[in-house]
Amino acid sequence: MSTSALPALRSSAWDYLELTKPRITLMVVLTTWVGYVVAARTHGATGPLLPALLGTGLVAAGASALNMLLERRIDARMRRTATRPLPAGRLRPLDALAWGLAVTSLGLAALAWRSGPWPAAVALLTWSSYLFVYTPLKTRTSMATLVGAVPGALPPVIGWAAARGTLDPGALLLFAILFLWQIPHFLAIAWMYRDDYARAGLPTLPVLDPDGRLTGRQAVAHVLVLLIVSLVPTAAGLTGPVYLAGAAVLGVAFAGVAVWAAVVRTLVAARRLFLTSISYLAVLCTLLLLGR
Repeated sequence: MSTSALPALRSSAWDYLELTKPRITLMVVLTTWVGYVVAARTHGATGPLLPALLGTGLVAAGASALNMLLERRIDARMRRTATRPLPAGRLRPLDALAWGLAVTSLGLAALAWRSGPWPAAVALLTWSSYLFVYTPLKTRTSMATLVGAVPGALPPVIGWAAARGTLDPGALLLFAILFLWQIPHFLAIAWMYRDDYARAGLPTLPVLDPDGRLTGRQAVAHVLVLLIVSLVPTAAGLTGPVYLAGAAVLGVAFAGVAVWAAVVRTLVAARRLFLTSISYLAVLCTLLLLGR
């Protein structure tokens, strides 16, 4: 291989990596880990952790690549996403299709082989609902945010199923926490980039709600319900008093930022809500991992 070909090869490799949305995939792996650890700690592990994390990460990466393929024309109309590999022309649609299907297949095979049928089935449900329900709905209704929160909340369920070999109410509780968290998180993103979303023809709530009143109320409502639901793991015997105290403090702080954003309704407030949501999830996951 010539020396001049190396930069092009590195650039192409980076483009394929960008198709997998690494930060989102990392979050998926983290929440899968949380689901596995919480389930294993209270019941005893029945499946290996690393194959579950690897398989779920690969399925998430494949879903992201195929999502970029389906949304390449929308991405081309948004300043935030116009430089992605497909709208920028650095990769062909066929490249993204082959890459996405290959990575997804590897992930599902790893889950089915090493973690069992339940984790593989939940991962397939996550993948298919993200691509074939949420993605097409984004151009049709603001309710797509709620629909998209379903596949986004399923990774801890995959981890739970990998640890126990089945599903039970504890998995639903972790699903509910992550589902509720996603709404203010996504609303903050849509608030920050509403001009971009409007340009692309995506009817997110902040696009349809120019003064931000309804957006703010929705964010506050979901954070308040999240505060309550996040305390239930201790009542269910999944966590101890340290988690309970930490979740309460985190929830109150998150709610305070959401209320402030709903009152002032500025770009700065939306950005602060977004950053707070990231910090909240990271610390809450840490508390869940530490458990008792």
